[in-house]
Amino acid sequence: MTGRAIQGFEVDIHQSLIEVILLGGLPRNLALILWTSTAALVLGLHVIWILPFAFMLYVPLTIASKKDPYFFEVFKRALRTPKRLVP
Repeated sequence: MTGRAIQGFEVDIHQSLIEVILLGGLPRNLALILWTSTAALVLGLHVIWILPFAFMLYVPLTIASKKDPYFFEVFKRALRTPKRLVP
């Protein structure tokens, strides 16, 4: 199409439908997994030394998420695809 809008066939898309949902700078699923497992280990098993490792893991994941918000979605998809090409 040449960039002209046809009358009656244009729709506004809300920005929240396009953007990734972030919690603390991480994608929602990754943040929930990281901090829930950290809280379970620290509060349930009293393994307090896990907390610095969680923060050390949080920082590079947040930096990767700021550079590309879809990094983790693409990474999950790459892990699920077959590793060889079938002719």
